[in-house]
Amino acid sequence: MNSRISSLPTPFYIVYEDKIRRNLELIDRVRRMTGAEIIMAFKANALWRTFGIFREYGFKSTASSVNEMRLGNDELCHRVHAYCPAYTPETIKEYISGSSHITFNSVDQYMRFKGNISRHNASGAYHVSPGLRVNPQCSVIETDIYNPALPGSRFGVTAEMLGGKLPEGIEGLHFHQLCESSSYDLEKVLDAFEQQFGDMLDKVKWVNMGGGHLMTREGYDVDHLISLLNDFKARHPHLQVILEPGSAFTWRTGDLITSVVDVVENQGVKTAIIDASFACHMPDTLEMPYKPIITESVEPQEGKELPTYRLGGNSCLSGDYVGDWTFETPLKAGDRLTLEDMNHYTTVKTTMFNGLQHPDIVFARSNGSLEYLRRFTYEDYRNRMC
Repeated sequence: MNSRISSLPTPFYIVYEDKIRRNLELIDRVRRMTGAEIIMAFKANALWRTFGIFREYGFKSTASSVNEMRLGNDELCHRVHAYCPAYTPETIKEYISGSSHITFNSVDQYMRFKGNISRHNASGAYHVSPGLRVNPQCSVIETDIYNPALPGSRFGVTAEMLGGKLPEGIEGLHFHQLCESSSYDLEKVLDAFEQQFGDMLDKVKWVNMGGGHLMTREGYDVDHLISLLNDFKARHPHLQVILEPGSAFTWRTGDLITSVVDVVENQGVKTAIIDASFACHMPDTLEMPYKPIITESVEPQEGKELPTYRLGGNSCLSGDYVGDWTFETPLKAGDRLTLEDMNHYTTVKTTMFNGLQHPDIVFARSNGSLEYLRRFTYEDYRNRMC
């Protein structure tokens, strides 16, 4: 680890400018070779102090709340593509004022607020393009909590519900069936989408293929994605194609650096307690669940007995642990551990449960300098409560 980084007090997230730019270059290549508009989802990345880099590449964003929309307006300086499961009379006007595209989750929602959009567009202001989320009912995700195509899903309208007819005024269709998925998963979903909604495509101006396109993951077949999108465009040349990946923009761009504060043993299980928390600071590890890579760990070796530990968070939640990892030497208080790939869907989902000290956020710039984007204090915890 860089000596300057190793001198910073733990816990802290560290995000690397070089790694962000690497991802943006790849995404920009897909954009240039397909003509698709690729927009960033704030639900995966809301570190607005890094958005100057995204502005350099001209990437826009998608928002699913008024707060996310305002972040796009203020920090990326554009109107967003909005999607919310349910708009309200109190939020719809604000969404319209800050959006270029707005997708409705149901026909009833669209019919309820159609007049707001019509009045706005008739006023001579910029045009807001309304769309409808559809559900091709093609499931390619194994983890139920992230699967919008489960039976009984609350997301989107099925072809059967539409009966072959779109509501008047709808200009786009939006589907979202993927989660950290491959281009071959998209191919399956796209086939189902065209089979079920193909007769409606000549009646709309754009198709939003949602998120989950993990094109920056090692081994992802980027050329296949480019071919897939170009073939779709050749079949439907009048359509604007939109993708809104979340993870792909910040995949493997940041880590969580934490320290061992104690080692305990119970019934033969050794647990290294760290100064961070899985429940508070890495919630996807418990929701998915998955075991993150630790840079300092090693693979178990046959015939060689190496120390193995479960990692426990420093909260009072009994289930705040993940394991097991093997190390070359026994862990002790003060040892630093690097939990890899803790930027996308991590920094946006943290909590201050238990009042546990929230990790600082550090930005490692391409020129070698380190910058604190945020250092959290007691006041941050107190001010979240009334």
